[in-house]
Amino acid sequence: MFCGIVAGEVPAFRVADEPDGVAFLDTRPVFKGHVLVVPRAHLVTLDELPAEVLPGYFRLVQRIIVAVETGLGSGGTFVAVNNKVSQSVPHLHTHVVPRTKGDGLRGFFWPRTRYTGDADAIDFARRIAAALA
Repeated sequence: MFCGIVAGEVPAFRVADEPDGVAFLDTRPVFKGHVLVVPRAHLVTLDELPAEVLPGYFRLVQRIIVAVETGLGSGGTFVAVNNKVSQSVPHLHTHVVPRTKGDGLRGFFWPRTRYTGDADAIDFARRIAAALA
């Protein structure tokens, strides 16, 4: 579906169409003005985004953040990338959601947990660091 939007074959409410990516309104927005930013190439997850494309893509995301805040007068934005789990469309996309104080969105959309102690946190940190490529 997103490849069709990038190619211009599927209609979308485009915000930007640039070499670094395409930005368009989410059809099921959290709040009006919720924008999705996608790279031109079909990639499923963020780790597939080539290093040479990364700066331009995230510069576009930064510009969309500023445009959403300025153009809509929002107090800020929530920026997120779902990677596999909760990724409703299997194409890398970055959400830029306008936020205003008192909009009802509270923190993250999932419950929080705690580490059982420092040893537990150290174990998780060590496992992630060991897998760092």
